[in-house]
Amino acid sequence: MSQEEPESLSELRVCEIGDLVWGDEFDEDGLPNASKWRYDTGGHGWGNQELQYYTSARSENARVENGVLIVEARKESWEGSDYTSTRLLSRAEWTYGRFEARAILPSGRGTWPAIWMLPDLEQYGGWPRAGEIDIMEHVGFDPDRVHSTVHTDAYNHTKGTQRGASIVAPTARSEFNIYAVEWTPSEIRGYVNETHYFTFTNERLANSQADDRHWPFDHPFHLILNIAVGGAWGGQQGVDPDIWPQRLQVDYVRVYGCQS
Repeated sequence: MSQEEPESLSELRVCEIGDLVWGDEFDEDGLPNASKWRYDTGGHGWGNQELQYYTSARSENARVENGVLIVEARKESWEGSDYTSTRLLSRAEWTYGRFEARAILPSGRGTWPAIWMLPDLEQYGGWPRAGEIDIMEHVGFDPDRVHSTVHTDAYNHTKGTQRGASIVAPTARSEFNIYAVEWTPSEIRGYVNETHYFTFTNERLANSQADDRHWPFDHPFHLILNIAVGGAWGGQQGVDPDIWPQRLQVDYVRVYGCQS
């Protein structure tokens, strides 16, 4: 992935942060709020040779405790898979804004947590044509290095052309850090706490030959929180069988508008 020189938030912002338009502070114990979250379920590898089965409304894999959402990946047999986990999707969708989550990441070889965004793939022509925005990804064999990436028809990992950057967050697995993207009609920017480290610019604004294959980010996306186990990236150095269960802990998720 490409690397960029991190900048502080004293830079000129493209997204001037506006009002809070949606959020979850996870202040009620129990299963995640069903009015805000739904589930992807299944154990078919998810296009990445992943090993987990994503369950639905199962407290062992997703629950709120003491003001924190816990997404837990477990080593256990379930519907033909050797691991269980959860993939939570927000029921709300948005076009443009600042999307942030304050989280502690799991640890260990074979973990692959993500905070990311997708649109309705069926409506917009499938992946990667419809686009993908990765706010944060982390693979356990490369501890504390977090990634922000976008995928489009022209730029995606199956072609080796994905656009992204990474940065070391030294306390990613031990303390809460804020992972965010700011998405406007002109660009997408990735942040960790006060540091901007990734920019993807809308080519369609300057190149008449560019189209939705290069910038499909003009329709609604929803948020996703999950831990994958193993997989084409997360499992590149195998899966440690002795580290489970592992947790993605989320203090809050917030969505802000960008002021015009």
